[in-house]
Amino acid sequence: MAPVASADLQSKLDHLPEQPGVYLFKNQQGEILYIGKAAVLADRVRSYFQKGTDHSPKTALLVRQVADLETMVTRSELEALVLESNLVKRHRPRFNVVLRDDKQYPYVRLPIKDDFPRLSIVRRVQKDGALYYGPYTPVNALRETLKVIKQAFPLATCTIDIDGTADRACIEFEIKRCMAPCTGNQTKAEYHQIVRQVRQFLEGRDHELVEDLRARMTEAADREQFEEAARLRDRLFKIERMLEKQRVTQTTAADQDVIGLARQGTAVDLQLLFVRGGLLIGRKDFFWPQSADADDAELVQAVIEQFYNKDGQPPREVLVPAELDDPALIERWLSDKRGESVRVLAPERGAKHQLVQLAEENAAAAVADHVRNEETGRQAVDELTRLLRLERPPRRIEGFDISNTMGNQSVASMVVWEEGQMKKADYRRFKIQTVAGANDFASMQEVVTRRYRDTENLARPDLILIDGGLGQLAAAVTALKEAGQPDIAVFGLAKAKGDKDERIFLPGRKNPVVLRANSPATHLVQRIRDEAHRFAIAFHRKLRGQALVASKLDQIIGVGEITRRRLLKQFGSLDKIAAASDADLRGAGLDTNTVAELRKSLRTDQTPT
Repeated sequence: MAPVASADLQSKLDHLPEQPGVYLFKNQQGEILYIGKAAVLADRVRSYFQKGTDHSPKTALLVRQVADLETMVTRSELEALVLESNLVKRHRPRFNVVLRDDKQYPYVRLPIKDDFPRLSIVRRVQKDGALYYGPYTPVNALRETLKVIKQAFPLATCTIDIDGTADRACIEFEIKRCMAPCTGNQTKAEYHQIVRQVRQFLEGRDHELVEDLRARMTEAADREQFEEAARLRDRLFKIERMLEKQRVTQTTAADQDVIGLARQGTAVDLQLLFVRGGLLIGRKDFFWPQSADADDAELVQAVIEQFYNKDGQPPREVLVPAELDDPALIERWLSDKRGESVRVLAPERGAKHQLVQLAEENAAAAVADHVRNEETGRQAVDELTRLLRLERPPRRIEGFDISNTMGNQSVASMVVWEEGQMKKADYRRFKIQTVAGANDFASMQEVVTRRYRDTENLARPDLILIDGGLGQLAAAVTALKEAGQPDIAVFGLAKAKGDKDERIFLPGRKNPVVLRANSPATHLVQRIRDEAHRFAIAFHRKLRGQALVASKLDQIIGVGEITRRRLLKQFGSLDKIAAASDADLRGAGLDTNTVAELRKSLRTDQTPT
């Protein structure tokens, strides 16, 4: 039985537009509960409130909470799909299927129109005439690919202008990782032959690539150029080994994304496999611990809409395990994003069906791991709740650490654990501003005060972890009082000298709580503490490196503080400044004399003694 709508809501239901668009359901407090799209808004929205409608438990719960609605008319259903996806990404309503992971994914960019193209990693695909390969996820798949390319194909990796007039080649030429086109040692045509081979490798045209390399190796041997033949042999070996690890034997050399889904209880895992040129270049995992009410088609469509609602490029085919409600609409949207036809298929037999089964097998293994990890995480939180005598299990924990070198470049880090995962979007870094020298207690007090006095619209934590013992903990407690947040639970984590056991320090208690080495709670707090330490160390090293670069730049005549900052912002490091062309340096505001002084100074610094 449909709930009785209020007079205001009923008035809106009676006057819904007969056009495509997006609708937003809201509760009594104005919170957005659900965002959907429709070809005809009036028909779709009213269907939720018709008497006798047999809703799923999830939809019935949603309808009972709806107190208000808002509609947005679009010119077409395709526009409605795009608008819905953008709004879901922005508002993340709790009744929508929302992806936890919303980051950009890395691609390899190859600007083939350049005279001497060089590979770069980007997270945005643009229509600029370059070739883009990817997405690569996890990132180690990209690192492995680039490592093989660097070892096997002698492409230039520098950022200088290559015009064949350089006085001498760099170390990359000496170790045969580049053929020094900058000095004229390699012609444009010879360089583009290497580019063509890199394209063959990235596009999965391995048969063509391998035959080409074998032919060139044989020709070099026949000419008694044995060093060149050996180099081609080594390149061939590395490429064949890489391709063997990536080859998907059930498919042709196609570009496909393959979706598989598996359930275990209320938990659902979806695997997205990236196949490019018949090679499996990576995969992405999506997990929902409570999605029993969402059917397969709803989950698959949510992933497609949200995953491709980025600057990434869809492949020519998307293979799915279940028929979507409106595959033609999804195909039109993906085709518009790609710039050519994209097909969405739910294969029931053949090689493509076998690929979907492969994705489903990966999903089944992943959902079992996730469920096991979720249970371990619950045990850790429950144990921590008992040890710290908390009123309720912590949902969000923030961890702090201090890093410096003999009091110099003091920094602090804050990392966030939320509902079983590290939430990197909420991490924060702090430069210590009010403390001179190595004073971890005062530094901790400063950073905790700054964090909780100015909340930056970050969520309030249930628990704070301080890396340190009673001294650091006392400083944090004082800081929370100063910030007007004395009721947030806080504890210190440290080891006694010569002791392997972790100890928890609590406010008002002299003796620490000794943690069992293998307990779930121990692993949880160690994970948060170690991540805070890693994040602080990384920031400290970055600042220390910048300070070293700044000191070297300060010694160059014509480079003042403003120019130094501009150079560091534009180029990022001393090596990149040294590798920049004269034109790039002049574009950064340096005159001809300053460029010459910079070249002279950096050349002196890099001369071996």
